[in-house]
Amino acid sequence: MKFNATSRSDKGTSASRRLRHAGRVPAIVYGGTADPLSIELDHNEIYHALRKEEFHASILDMELDGKKGDQVLLRAVQWHPYKQQVLHVDFQRVDASQAITTKVPLHFVNGEISPAVKVSGQIISHVVTELEVTCLPANLPKFIEVDLAQLTGGANVYLSDITLPKGVTHTVHGAESDLVLAAALAQRGAADSGDAAAGEADASAAE
Repeated sequence: MKFNATSRSDKGTSASRRLRHAGRVPAIVYGGTADPLSIELDHNEIYHALRKEEFHASILDMELDGKKGDQVLLRAVQWHPYKQQVLHVDFQRVDASQAITTKVPLHFVNGEISPAVKVSGQIISHVVTELEVTCLPANLPKFIEVDLAQLTGGANVYLSDITLPKGVTHTVHGAESDLVLAAALAQRGAADSGDAAAGEADASAAE
C-alpha cells in the first residue's frame, strides 16, 4: 500500500500548527541506519488511509517528493481530542532482512454456523481483536483468520487452536498463558428465562 509524503524542513510547535492550518499533517520516519526524517502529509489522504485496516497492518511504500522512498510501518497516530483531525503520525523504516514486531487484526469467520450459535443459541464474544506477532516484513499477514465453525456452547477458542501463517510467531509477554481469542456465551435473556423457570420448578416442588 502506498502513500505520498513531502520532505519537511520547518520543525517545532509553531511550524506544526501552520501545517495543520494548511491541511497538512506533520509526521516523522525513524529507524534503520538513517537519521530520523521529518515529513508532511496531506490531511485528507492520510485521514482516509487510516480508516483502512490494511494501512495499520501492512508494509507501506512511501512516495517521498514524487520519488520512491523507504518502506515503512505505521507505528503511532495522534488524533485531536474531539475533532476528526490527525495531528501527527509516526512511521518506522523497514529492513527486509530484519524481523519486525507489530499487531495484526484477527478476522473471525463462520461464527453464524457454529454449534454455539445454531444449536445452543449463544452469542460469540471476540475477546481479542488483534495479535502481536514477530516476522520478517515479507511474511507479515494483513490479517489472521480465526475459524469459529466448530465452536460449541460454553466453549472458548484459544490461540493454540489456530495455525499462524508460515514464518509468523506470536509475541509472548512475561508469563502470558494461552490466549482466549473468542468465547461462546449464553445470551442474557436466555439465562434469565432459565433462572426463572428453575425458580418456578423449585416453588412447585416445595408446594
